[in-house]
Amino acid sequence: MLTSSSRPALGEASAPRVLVLDNGTWHDVFEVLEVTEHLVRARSPFLFEIGETLTLRIERGDTATEASARVRAHAAVAADDDTLVTELELVAKTGGG
Repeated sequence: MLTSSSRPALGEASAPRVLVLDNGTWHDVFEVLEVTEHLVRARSPFLFEIGETLTLRIERGDTATEASARVRAHAAVAADDDTLVTELELVAKTGGG
């Protein structure tokens, strides 16, 4: 269960917002770096397990899409950076775009 209510600030106001569903509640726990057709790259204070499946809500302006995503990897951005980027592979989508 997620317990943190804070999240990192987004770098750009126009970046998509990605929420994760936990116990029937949507949580805003990602600092989104990139969203493509099949992949979300984001930072989070939570370290999800590789292979874990998450239910996401991807919001872009007035459009929202729900998706199942598999945690594919965690990678450091730079050798001297201990902040990990989580890669989420989108495996099924419903809704907006």
